[in-house]
Amino acid sequence: MILILVESPTKARTLAKFLGKGYTIEATMGHIRDLPKSKLGVDVDHDFLPSYIVPVEKKKRVAELKAVASNASEVILATDPDREGEAIAWHIASILADSNKPIAVSRQPSVKGKKRIADSSELKADSYKRIVFHEITQSAILDAVKHPQEVDMRLVDAQQARRILDRLVGYTLSPLLWRKLSRRWLSAGRVQSVAVRLIVEREKEIRAFLKGTYFTIDGTFLPPSSKTEILTAELLKKDGVPYEKSTTLTLFDGTYTSKTSSILSDDQANAIISDIKAPFAISAVEKKEVRRSPPAPFTTSTLQQDSGRKLSFSAKKTMQIAQKLYEEGYITYHRTDSVNLSEKFLAEAREYIGKTYGEKYLPDKKRMFQTKSKVAQEAHEAIRPTTVGMTGENFEVPSEMNHDHVRLYELIWKRAVGSQAKEAIFDSTTIEISSSNGYVFGAQGSVIHFDGYLKIIGREVDETVLPSCTVGERVTLKSLALVPHESSPMPRYTEASLIKALEEKDIGRPSTYAPIISTVQERQYVVKQEKKLVPTELGFLVTDFLVKYFSHIMDLPFTAKMEASLDEIANGAPWVPVIRAFYDPFMEDMKTAENGAEKVKMEEETLDEKCPSCGGGLVIRTGKYGKFIACSTFPACKYTRQLVEKIDMKCPKCGADIVVKKTRTGKTFFGCGSYPTCTFAAWKKEDIK
Repeated sequence: MILILVESPTKARTLAKFLGKGYTIEATMGHIRDLPKSKLGVDVDHDFLPSYIVPVEKKKRVAELKAVASNASEVILATDPDREGEAIAWHIASILADSNKPIAVSRQPSVKGKKRIADSSELKADSYKRIVFHEITQSAILDAVKHPQEVDMRLVDAQQARRILDRLVGYTLSPLLWRKLSRRWLSAGRVQSVAVRLIVEREKEIRAFLKGTYFTIDGTFLPPSSKTEILTAELLKKDGVPYEKSTTLTLFDGTYTSKTSSILSDDQANAIISDIKAPFAISAVEKKEVRRSPPAPFTTSTLQQDSGRKLSFSAKKTMQIAQKLYEEGYITYHRTDSVNLSEKFLAEAREYIGKTYGEKYLPDKKRMFQTKSKVAQEAHEAIRPTTVGMTGENFEVPSEMNHDHVRLYELIWKRAVGSQAKEAIFDSTTIEISSSNGYVFGAQGSVIHFDGYLKIIGREVDETVLPSCTVGERVTLKSLALVPHESSPMPRYTEASLIKALEEKDIGRPSTYAPIISTVQERQYVVKQEKKLVPTELGFLVTDFLVKYFSHIMDLPFTAKMEASLDEIANGAPWVPVIRAFYDPFMEDMKTAENGAEKVKMEEETLDEKCPSCGGGLVIRTGKYGKFIACSTFPACKYTRQLVEKIDMKCPKCGADIVVKKTRTGKTFFGCGSYPTCTFAAWKKEDIK
């Protein structure tokens, strides 16, 4: 009997469909060995040697796996094809080889006189085999079984180094926050805290932004060749001097450029309108062909961004659904930085496009994409369907899946297949209209001449059709309209835009974005309001504290450089010097903060209400699960109650106050304050009508 070990029961069930008798597939049910939760678990005096344990809840499963393995003629490790999967395979091999013998991740000589512990490269190669596949299909599984390999210790080292570094930061910095901010549920992390800082700094910039009013002037004109088609154009310039002006702001995370008008008052605008003189004529008509190539197939990051924008999925939900699709065999591995596609898929996609949409949609040769990430890692392919012929329309939905799985699959299918179609062609037209005294109006339009890849992924652009005009042709002014505008600050981050920013700045890795965004919301550092990420007062306090005393780990370039150093370990660089270079200065900062930082007190809003238990004052406090009302004399009086946050709107059904509520998963919505008598609810304020 050959034993194959995977992480999940779903993956085990899918593999069992492709392998015949003689194979037993068992699931480890996730990680079976890890650093202890109750202590640091890293020996900082001896090359940061980790002390792994089998958690209590996993001991029974480990005993079962050892029993099955003892009767197996061969053990095959089939964990996921990334660094975490490689580390899980190494842990399994270590436990099955000798659960009582610790096995270190380092192959480096010992230091400080401590004897080096054997690493997994010294495990007997014939005691286990490692197989790697990026899709759970019969051909991929059978091919992997025919070509087994050993655990790649470079990937194990890379994963363990990242795990050890994050443990050192989290288990050292978090207790400091507990002591200095008097809240034992706070946490800090090397990447998590930088992500919160991005959100906090953006909010500071928004609050500091000075709004202003400006105006544009629109003219509607009637070409002589048409009695019904109206040409609407915006005033662009006078005697060659444009009215548009650009303002560039230097921000914490880059620059932000806003374009406004130099017309700043209605008096100025009305004076311009009074000065514009007829006659009007077409002074320029520019027509050009614009070609737009299809986007690359999805990586982990771009999938999270697109599903957030188009499906309103959180990053966490996206990854959960993608995990299910992968384990059921519908898509390739979903943790990847690569935009490559296999030769097999390229051939199948080209054949499908030619037969389904026609040869005119098929480019002369296959389309290849180049990975933009400086340190691309993980799987060797982009996220794609395993079967080109299974579209969203004929997707077979298992009983444990739902419509959301179909929607995400369809998004992945369209992006991957569409990437191999021809580019879309647009006819772009620009028309300028000049007055007799030097004022120039402009209008732009575009029409899809050939839809190309848009035929597959859907039309995501608006067409603007302009009436036919020729240079020198006189037009009749129908009206001039003054349009007021308000300058706006840079937008708050959404999950999608935050993920994009983290990736662009090389902060963290795509597989970590979803848990980071979930954690900062669970810790009450950030709340999601109408899809926007807004920092709480606690988020401001923690960020300001960390920036003051730990400027290095809160610095974007430093964090990006640290990520690059960790990635170099996967290429064979030693990991201990990387950890040491970070840890020593970090501990100096810890000493400074421990000795010099005073306790930070969060401001509490006082209510004009007395405590019903003791008569003391009531205040609004922030706890592990959000804001609540408590007695100001705590701990003498422990009175608390839920905080009902009202907004200045009434229920359209019964007229009661609308209050802010949260789902079980922490998502904010608006509901009637008289619930359950009235069940009105809405996700957005604009839906309350």
